[in-house]
Amino acid sequence: MGLRWWRNFCAVLAGVILFFHGFCYSEKAPNYSFLQEARHAPPDLYYDYIIVGGGTAGCALAATLSQNATVLVLERGGSPYGNPKITNLDSFFANILDNSPLSPSQFFISEDGVFNTRARVLGGGTALNAGFYSRASSDYVRSAGWEERLVEESYEWVEKKLVFRPPMLQWQSAVRDGLLEAGVLPYNGFSYDHLYGTKVGGTIFDHQNHRHTAADLLEYANPRNILVLLHATVEKIEFRLQGGSKPVAMGVIFKDKAGNRHSAYRKDSKSEIILSAGAIGSPQLLMLSGIGPEAHLKAHGIPIILDQPMVGQGMADNPMNALPIPSPRPVENSLIQVVGITTFGSFIEAASGSDIIRSWLRRPLEQSFNASEKAMKAVMTAAVRGGVILEKIDGPISTGHLNLRSTDPEDTPYVTFNYFKEPEDLRRCVDGMRTIIEVINSKSFSDFRFPDIPVQVLIDLMVNAPVNLRPRHVSAAISLEHFCIDTVMTIWHYHGGCHVGRVVEPDYRVIGVDGLRIVDGSTFNGSPGTNPQATVMMLGRYVGEKILGQR
Repeated sequence: MGLRWWRNFCAVLAGVILFFHGFCYSEKAPNYSFLQEARHAPPDLYYDYIIVGGGTAGCALAATLSQNATVLVLERGGSPYGNPKITNLDSFFANILDNSPLSPSQFFISEDGVFNTRARVLGGGTALNAGFYSRASSDYVRSAGWEERLVEESYEWVEKKLVFRPPMLQWQSAVRDGLLEAGVLPYNGFSYDHLYGTKVGGTIFDHQNHRHTAADLLEYANPRNILVLLHATVEKIEFRLQGGSKPVAMGVIFKDKAGNRHSAYRKDSKSEIILSAGAIGSPQLLMLSGIGPEAHLKAHGIPIILDQPMVGQGMADNPMNALPIPSPRPVENSLIQVVGITTFGSFIEAASGSDIIRSWLRRPLEQSFNASEKAMKAVMTAAVRGGVILEKIDGPISTGHLNLRSTDPEDTPYVTFNYFKEPEDLRRCVDGMRTIIEVINSKSFSDFRFPDIPVQVLIDLMVNAPVNLRPRHVSAAISLEHFCIDTVMTIWHYHGGCHVGRVVEPDYRVIGVDGLRIVDGSTFNGSPGTNPQATVMMLGRYVGEKILGQR
């Protein structure tokens, strides 16, 4: 009895000491002492965990692992702090459309002819996106095989640091009420949960419209155990080959901004290398390191470590289609705050403000198309105010693949998503567009649309807009099927390429090699919930806790 009491007392005391140690020694963003330019790093480093990619999953994972191990994070981009384009909600488009060499956004065009971007900054996609925070459905959690209690705790861990309740002003409120009028029921109020009907979700923009990113989760880190190197581009993983045994990941080679190469190695046999480079970066880095389809790697002169034909397969991007709505009255600048979660597999969201209209309407307005002169004048007058209502399909079912463009890790690979290859995806889009039209025509939304501009004019606007490089069907303005195919855009929710069960085990260890895991959206078979960032951050925390529990 006495011995058991003493053990329990010691366990409680150790927990209290660890709690206060973390509390006393944690640091507040942006003043992290452990952020450093890679050019200042020594030639060789040794850590318990080497995380490639300080993005949406990587920051959560690093902060967690640093509580009981040494962690090195290698981020190819810079810091999100001090960049007003990242911080300010009003700069959303300026940020994501910035194509300068050191921009946090790296532009690319998929082989489908759709404009896209990938994050190149600490915090990853959370430094670029529209900020909406919503959890995955309970069915998604169960199908992933995750432990529900730890999932809940991991979501809450994220939410305490960087999720807020949006203000819900006039435009967003009108969209909410229009969704209810269109039959997207019931109304679920404010909730992080994935519930059929209409709801207000969370946002990573605070009440001053300032963005918070996954980099803020590093406030949870033990600063004595972590080093984050910026502008550190990993070129390859180094493996040890030993007879008939599995290849063992031993370290990585990375390059700093000045072009100097450094090496980072696992500290001991318990240590691991973890890829959190995203749905494009992680399969790309596996291939560059010799893990992938043998014929494809040989064509690029890459020595084969493991013939793994599933690397880069199953790439998917949730197609987005939208209608811009010029407004006769001023609207607030808002990003995603409300969502309609339909029973037919489409999610309806909206954004408003001058940047939305200016970015999506300005160029097509200068072109000629069939619309009344009166309608055109009204649209031109309102070209700096209004909003966009969009739909994104669940899943999707359609998938594609990723192939290397070159052996340069800075070159975005060739990526094909095969939008609407599967008829079910197209049906969901058509139903989603019909719902958008019902919202626009609803009484609740009437104050924010010109009564003498029919929805057909808005459809014409999108058909004539240079939103992608895809050819247009002659009937795109009258067929919603062709409209979906021809005006498809990305909502930056692409995933896949390193699926669980194909490339990684359920514990995210890479199949066929030792010492290597992947923890990011490349492992997803489908996009979680309406918007994935909540679940990607949760996953970083979740897997980190699992690893520490086994250490």
